Amino acid sequence: MSVKSQFLEKLQTRQSALASSVSKSQADIAEFCQRMTQLQEQMDVWLEGTGLNVETFTVSVTDLLVEGGAFDIAALVLRIDDRSVKFVPVFLYGQCVTGCVEATFHNGGLVAPLGRLFMRSGTVNYWTFVPPGALSPSGQGFDESTFFGLILALLP
Repeated sequence: MSVKSQFLEKLQTRQSALASSVSKSQADIAEFCQRMTQLQEQMDVWLEGTGLNVETFTVSVTDLLVEGGAFDIAALVLRIDDRSVKFVPVFLYGQCVTGCVEATFHNGGLVAPLGRLFMRSGTVNYWTFVPPGALSPSGQGFDESTFFGLILALLP
């Protein structure tokens, strides 16, 4: 095999690996966007009869492991008067997790962390919740009880 043939073979292998990596990150971004939509729909179900509605706004998430280094995605917010709880995507890829959403409480200028939701953590493929300061991304399942525990801060 000529040196040129070896070079071209290695180049093709490299390009295939890069294309595979890009398509994987694009699939993960699409899943993250879909799961945020499903999370909003689930919150709407939980909030039925309360008079509260989940609002959305767009944020840009910077992640050096995705093509282009950033992508836009929906974030969620619940408001009562001047208080709000926001669920904002902060990264796609982290140590042993895919898709991280930060939950924060806002009251005027005060911003307090409530915890993080992880889309996929290790082998778990549903939203998990980890309180602030926890060192391990393996938390509890994000359910209705956890949700209302987080938004309880909306009521003084």
